[in-house]
Amino acid sequence: MPSWSLPLARVRSPPSFFWSCPAVNEKTSETPRDDALPPDTKLTATKKRWAEEGRFLTGRVARSDAQRLPPGQHLVKDWPVLDLGLSPMVTPQRFRLDVSGAVETALSLSWDEFLALPQTRNVSDIHCVTTWSRYDNAFEGVSTRDLIERVKPAPHAVAVMLHSYDGYSTNLLLEDFAAEDALIAHSWEGAPLTREHGGPARLVVPHLYFWKSAKWLKGIEFIARDTAGFWEERGYHMRGDPWAEQRYSDD
Repeated sequence: MPSWSLPLARVRSPPSFFWSCPAVNEKTSETPRDDALPPDTKLTATKKRWAEEGRFLTGRVARSDAQRLPPGQHLVKDWPVLDLGLSPMVTPQRFRLDVSGAVETALSLSWDEFLALPQTRNVSDIHCVTTWSRYDNAFEGVSTRDLIERVKPAPHAVAVMLHSYDGYSTNLLLEDFAAEDALIAHSWEGAPLTREHGGPARLVVPHLYFWKSAKWLKGIEFIARDTAGFWEERGYHMRGDPWAEQRYSDD
């Protein structure tokens, strides 16, 4: 496994309920110890299983400045726009994000429900398969790890398929979707994501080529087999690691 740097600083509002302390059992006559471990819940048991299996151990790779720009890439100051030629108009009233498939708890979130989830801010670099990269992008949204904690993927879930309002789809391995700087973003540089850049909400997975960061996100489907999405069916790489130059299926 690669070595990872410490997690990025996060700003959350409100704190995630998954980390709240369990209530003290009032029936016991013994004084609880300050260092006593809380009883296992279904979630902590699942997390222990994930740790034992080595799941979700990805994170932000610690790279030197010389390695920050992937091979074959060049820096840009603007943010180029690439899509399938259709920019769907998704209003807050129309927006709905469905999380389905091999999960314990499926979700169907309205815009207000999506914004009510714990929020995370990350600064990350993005890399497009068309060879441009842009440094230091400030994104805000819902951490994919927070979403994973809520839906609780089944043990046989190995990947996700992302579905967009323009008919686009793309697949990610579950460990890539669960990277510690991956977000379902609604804001960029302190302002709402524009329609051309995938607003109102898009995925941002900085460590993969940006075609994996689906715009106009409509659905997240947890699946038992890594299945090709739109560009993957047309010859793009199933994973898309910029540092390995995984642009096409034979790379």
